[in-house]
Amino acid sequence: MKPAGRDTDDGAGALRRVAPPARRFLARRTGVLARLGLWSLAETGQAFLVGYGVAQAVDRGFLAGDTRRGLLWLAVALVAVLCGAPVIRGVFTQLAGLTEPLRDGLARRAVDRSLARAAAGGSAGADRAAVSRLTNQVEIARDSFAGLVLTLRSFVFTAAGALLGLLSLDPALLVVVLPPLTGGLALFLATLRPMAAAQRRALAADEALGDHAGRSRAALRDLTAFGTGPEAARRGAELVDEAAAAARALAGWAAVRTAALGVAGHLPVLALLLAVPWLRGRGVTAGALLGAFTFLVQSLLPALHTLMTALGAAGSRLLVVLDRVNGPEPAGAPAPGRRAGPKTAPLPAPGASDAGPAAAVELRSVTLSYGARAEPVLDSLDLCVAPGEHLAVVGPSGIGKSTLTRLVAGTLAPSAGEVRVAGLRVAGRTPAELAALRVLVPQEAYVFSGSVVDNLAYLRPDADRADVDAAVGALGLRPLVERLGGLDAPVRPAELSPGERQLLALARAHLSAAPLLLLDEATCHLDPASEARAEEALARRPGTLLVVAHRLSSAVRADRVLVLDGTEAVCGTHQEVLDRSPLYRDLTGHWNGGPARGT
Repeated sequence: MKPAGRDTDDGAGALRRVAPPARRFLARRTGVLARLGLWSLAETGQAFLVGYGVAQAVDRGFLAGDTRRGLLWLAVALVAVLCGAPVIRGVFTQLAGLTEPLRDGLARRAVDRSLARAAAGGSAGADRAAVSRLTNQVEIARDSFAGLVLTLRSFVFTAAGALLGLLSLDPALLVVVLPPLTGGLALFLATLRPMAAAQRRALAADEALGDHAGRSRAALRDLTAFGTGPEAARRGAELVDEAAAAARALAGWAAVRTAALGVAGHLPVLALLLAVPWLRGRGVTAGALLGAFTFLVQSLLPALHTLMTALGAAGSRLLVVLDRVNGPEPAGAPAPGRRAGPKTAPLPAPGASDAGPAAAVELRSVTLSYGARAEPVLDSLDLCVAPGEHLAVVGPSGIGKSTLTRLVAGTLAPSAGEVRVAGLRVAGRTPAELAALRVLVPQEAYVFSGSVVDNLAYLRPDADRADVDAAVGALGLRPLVERLGGLDAPVRPAELSPGERQLLALARAHLSAAPLLLLDEATCHLDPASEARAEEALARRPGTLLVVAHRLSSAVRADRVLVLDGTEAVCGTHQEVLDRSPLYRDLTGHWNGGPARGT
């Protein structure tokens, strides 16, 4: 999740936070920078000799009637081009002296932060983003930093060689080329900060719209029953307008950036073409003009285009990652750590022998399509969840996570295949029989007018006060119960927040006798600490827990993670799924503030 207070950051705050450690890092590696500069000076000479050799080949060779001299100067230009290979090899050799220490330092920083928070204990004892920082984000920083160093170094030294070449041919060439070149570069640099801010706003608007659509779809029956559909539709229309406005703003800045690329990348050549009569009148030779075009097309403009592209993409990624890995601690303590180790032995493969205890949940080649010609939401899915296991289900919105919980709960029948809970077929069972097997807690929790104890004991009317009190304590519900006036106090659902209603529903599920709990984003309105406490309490309860994850922390706490991506289901531990599922890596990056999209 994004740290509090960062949504409106336009990049200046992150740059101020990152700049001091960046200066210290570079100051400790002056030797590497010096050697890198020496190799880059060779690139300056290469850029100079290519254009200068072409100019001299024309003026002193072919136009002067000396073909041999012209070919000799062309050979000089060719040798300069061929020397680019050993120069690049030397550059990459020195580059490792910058990128590898950066990666090692960021990895140590990520580990130190995580261990420090774990050593603190209590609510600050676990860092849910540590895995992403240590693996994905550190590698993003390394690759982005390498790309920026390569492109920035190449532009500076190549531009120096090209501009020096233009000056050596005739100073008037600089008068023609420099204004559009510097103007386009200045315009591009001016777009960096507003472009980054527009990207953040567009992403936030898109996420808000997707979140509203997902919540509205899940609560469609409640919206209809309570007559709040028009209000939800108005809110959806507002979010659509906000997303469209953000997209238009982003497109506008993208157009300005494209114009800057055009001005800097093409206008110098056009200006040089238009200025040929004027330059010829000032005595600029044909060879000098051809050399100038060579400097622009062969060296200067490609380096400038690469620089702009790298700054616009890798630069923003590097800034964000460095700020997250090396910046200040996020506001708010994270949730308590997951309990150690899985509760069960390795699971049998789906479809294995029925000997031994029945699986808590078993899906056998389950397919679900909403219509004869519709694409299946789930296609031949096999799944086996052992008794007592904690499984988290993740995937993009609309991929079938809620459909899976409804199939397991028996409120939706599969198009093909078989669903079993505790070894019993779900299809055809009465509501009373299903209620004895499982409890489904949806995203929008249902709380009715009545006493607190009536709401909590709704699924287990014979529960005594000690059991109810234990559930209240386990779920952290005591402050809410005391505020309401005790267990016998009346509950007015309209006066409760969505998070409070979810806590009551979760405590009700904890108190029930059903051996299987299904949480369909049932903690989405809770803060991370409350969510962690609730999930861990429900996982300690005798029985099996299946959670549609709302945050990465839910997946990390689970014994196994099931990733649905629309084509292939991947199941395993958090680390196993990180290694096997590109989608899960993208979702992990999104949950930790990266550019990828997820639930």
